[in-house]
Amino acid sequence: MIDSRDAVEQDYDVVCVGGGIGGSGLAGVLARSGLRCLVLEATAEFPDRTKGEWIAPWGVLDAAKAGLLDVVRSARGHEILRHTTYDDSQPSDEAETIDFRAFAPLPPPLTQRHPDLCQALFDHAASVGATMHRSVTAVVVESGSAPTVQFNANGVEHSVRARLVVAADGRNSTVRRQLGLELHRDEPHHLFSGLLVDDITEWPEDLQLIGTADEVHFLAFPQGQGRVRLYLGWGLDDRHRFTGAEGAHRFAERFAALDRVPGVEAFRDAAVASPCSTYSNEDAWIDSPVLDGVVFVGDAAGWNDPIIGQGLAITFRDIRVLSEILLAEREWTAATLAPYAEERGERMRRLRFTAAWSSVLRNEFGPEPLARRARYRAAVAVRPELAMTSAAAFVGPDQLPAEAFSPTRWVELVG
Repeated sequence: MIDSRDAVEQDYDVVCVGGGIGGSGLAGVLARSGLRCLVLEATAEFPDRTKGEWIAPWGVLDAAKAGLLDVVRSARGHEILRHTTYDDSQPSDEAETIDFRAFAPLPPPLTQRHPDLCQALFDHAASVGATMHRSVTAVVVESGSAPTVQFNANGVEHSVRARLVVAADGRNSTVRRQLGLELHRDEPHHLFSGLLVDDITEWPEDLQLIGTADEVHFLAFPQGQGRVRLYLGWGLDDRHRFTGAEGAHRFAERFAALDRVPGVEAFRDAAVASPCSTYSNEDAWIDSPVLDGVVFVGDAAGWNDPIIGQGLAITFRDIRVLSEILLAEREWTAATLAPYAEERGERMRRLRFTAAWSSVLRNEFGPEPLARRARYRAAVAVRPELAMTSAAAFVGPDQLPAEAFSPTRWVELVG
């Protein structure tokens, strides 16, 4: 990483606004191939975002295709080999366990702390020749056929030109606001709260957990070496359930009280290793991630409802698809980048469908939702193809036929 007091080149092939997964990941792929890349990151240290820590198998595959899998693994990347789903409409001893190794050559999912992964990708981009700046403020982007970026790095004002600006600055994207793009959002369906716990010795480190019971939706993702990320989902009417000084303690107690799940008592006295954050679950999107001279990736381009945990897989697919286009095309215009916009649009449409169905299936409570879960299990036993929609979260939305995401399928699923 260069010192921001040093001279900054005036011309770059790519300027990435945002140095997290999308910005640093893409810069690493492009700089490795000889393109001049500048990465501008607002933070001095990557914070814990309480999410973005599970990479679905299809996202792991995209990271490998982009040549980033070794970097991901270096950030304490931890393989999950098994997945168990608990359902309050069936006895817990009938819970289904999937062995991800049965899906080879598709790789198992990976977990790790989000700040660790961001830093590993940031360091990798620097190591292959990208110019990296941190603690950047006052970023101003002007789009067009010859886009420019102005910014302040440690009190020094800079203005640079680029062939392309990549907006990778997250959900609250400054670039998106500056360029006047409207962010569309679904109505929130439910709330999620996440907590990272440590010193867990009794939970299997290769087993992830998901289920619904006792008026909550619950998930657990081991990160190796005794560390586990836990989530709870519930209705919108109790936003402050796990906030305040005792929020993390109440969360751990609530998770450990899930008597339907064997072994969760291991989390009762766990060491808290992160803030306990609560956020609403919904999808968001812009009309197109491609403008003249600017392209959006990751959450800056819109995000999927976190209930199915697709954020990192989406971003690694963004990196892979976009980098392939940029390295294959001599001219980078809105027309040459259109295939990225088209692929992402359909990908996100299918994942919106999948997340909406998952919310209805897993994060609604009471007699009718309980009966719905029972009807779904019975229907899948007769028609296994109905499970394809949920499988999109593991194998990728592009691997399934279009009818898995159709209005007809929605009626069949909801019943």
